[in-house]
Amino acid sequence: MSLKSISANMLKKKKKMAEDVSGNNHAQQMLGFNLDVPFPSEREASIALNSLSPDREPRKGGITKELVAVGNVLSVRWTADEARVLRVSVGSFLDHLALVLETMEAFGPPIS
Repeated sequence: MSLKSISANMLKKKKKMAEDVSGNNHAQQMLGFNLDVPFPSEREASIALNSLSPDREPRKGGITKELVAVGNVLSVRWTADEARVLRVSVGSFLDHLALVLETMEAFGPPIS
């Protein structure tokens, strides 16, 4: 394959990608973000899950957040229809997570 044909194929792909992004006839694509937070123990992951689960998204639609603790790992998955909404939700969650971690550190490891 010559450089000229590779270049032509790349231009076609770029044009197609631009049409996909700007086209109004395409269904809106959902954005996703996954975060895995390891903890020293399963108990601490469970405490974090219980502390962070009650926080519902203030917006009625456009974003979902799922939390689950498997072993010593807290997993969070977001799906959103707008990057701005996803960014705000993830940022807010990280602020809350930092507070939970600081509290756990201040009070020491959980008593079994």
